Amino acid sequence: MTNIRPVVPPTQIPHRDLLQLEVLPDEEQIRADIERLRRERNAVILAHNYQRPEVQAIADFVGDSLGLSRQAANTEAEVIVFAGVHFMAETAAILNPGKVVLLPDLRAGCSLADTLTAQGIRDWKARNPGGLVVTYVNTTADVKAESDYCCTSGNAVQIVRSLPQDVPVLFAPDRFLAAHVIRETGRQMDVWDGACHVHAAIRPEDVQGQQEAHPDAELLIHPECGCSSQILSAFPDLQLYSTEGMIHRARASEVQTFIVVTEMGMVTRLEKDVPGKTFVPVSRTACCEYMKMITLENIRNSLANLQPRVTVPEEIRVRALRPIERMLAIG
Repeated sequence: MTNIRPVVPPTQIPHRDLLQLEVLPDEEQIRADIERLRRERNAVILAHNYQRPEVQAIADFVGDSLGLSRQAANTEAEVIVFAGVHFMAETAAILNPGKVVLLPDLRAGCSLADTLTAQGIRDWKARNPGGLVVTYVNTTADVKAESDYCCTSGNAVQIVRSLPQDVPVLFAPDRFLAAHVIRETGRQMDVWDGACHVHAAIRPEDVQGQQEAHPDAELLIHPECGCSSQILSAFPDLQLYSTEGMIHRARASEVQTFIVVTEMGMVTRLEKDVPGKTFVPVSRTACCEYMKMITLENIRNSLANLQPRVTVPEEIRVRALRPIERMLAIG
């Protein structure tokens, strides 16, 4: 299908090694400020798996899009600080219209979300009366408002399996996740031609290089990755895992070393939740510049000023809530 060209990712933001972070004295003060402001504001900090290690360390909850959506829906906090990207903060605002939702840096966008517009969905619906639209949660609020169901990598297969067999389906915007869903369900669907610029850039050669360096390691591959189909052709029995699925697999496996084939921030989460095992990022260039825009400093400033706020117009919010609630109800 025709798609909109994704935005060009911002220049790589200079940062220290994201896996070996030294805590500096000024960071200790910032951490103390965050703790004080969190109490004063009655705030909760939600951080995505791809955030910087120091941001994950101060978060109340760390998880994938589905897990964080559930936390946002259930929180009793008056202020939600979303250490993630813009569509995630929008989702929190959709679920919590009476709360203050903060995104510490409004530049934190998503190249995948930028490949799809609400008009694109309306055009497909005009060509497919009665069709159903399943959109990855990595989409804007106005796109969700035109959708029938949202999904994440962790429940996309389950959601598609729940749909009636006799209606056309559009799966958008991630073509790599769509390929995984089609393999698992056998369901023929229209697929939007979008992708995350970080996951799309992970090459089979990156995986093969790490396998040669770590011959006893097990692969943990996210279905969004552009290399997944080629890797599966070489290893047809290989399983693909959502980010939460990676944690469950690493805990259950007897293997001690894992090659993590997704954005490198996932290594931090795995090291925390599965101590004693070794996790190797597939590539140190698999780094989302948008995610890394969130820092301890701008989290502190956001809490201090209650800015920048993310809001969703009520008419859009009400319509966008329906596919999100369907997603949460299914699993």
